[in-house]
Amino acid sequence: MIKTRPFSSMATTTRSPSHAQDHILAERKRREKLSQRFIALSSIVPGLKKMDKASVLGDAIKYVKHLQEKIKQLEEQTKKRTVESVVLVKRYHLPAADDDDDHSNSSSNDDAELPEIEARASERDVMIRIHCEKQPGVLAKVLSEVESLRLSIVNSSVLPFGNSTLDITIVAQMDGEFSMKVIELVKNLRLAFLKFM
Repeated sequence: MIKTRPFSSMATTTRSPSHAQDHILAERKRREKLSQRFIALSSIVPGLKKMDKASVLGDAIKYVKHLQEKIKQLEEQTKKRTVESVVLVKRYHLPAADDDDDHSNSSSNDDAELPEIEARASERDVMIRIHCEKQPGVLAKVLSEVESLRLSIVNSSVLPFGNSTLDITIVAQMDGEFSMKVIELVKNLRLAFLKFM
């Protein structure tokens, strides 16, 4: 005797023609979308030699790994980037030729009131802040002195502070021949203020 499957089980294994057509169209759209994505991917990966899908994927993986390595290097460089800062304030004794000491216990006649000077350097950029007494032409003298130290002034601002003082901020860039440390820059500016006064 021949066994036959019930009609209901046969209905589940065979598809109607319209259902099969929908499946074919959906599969075609999926393949077209996949092909478009491969074309887009191949357009952003530099130096592709082969355009088959396996080569595009392989080169894209290598390129992403290369970019990740580049990001790590840039992050390490950013961490290593240092900002050098020096602040010298209040009183200063004019040193003898061999004297590098900024402070002295000599009589008050040898001491001159000088401004508070702060300098910060980051790579080729320098920011200088000077808090000083108001004097005629002090800004022009300061800017001239800064330029004589091989710094190119990018921006400067002057704000009055109280009735008798000024707050000067200068942003500059080091010229190719600039070689002094920030502490030397500040000392030179302080010595220049002695001449102004």
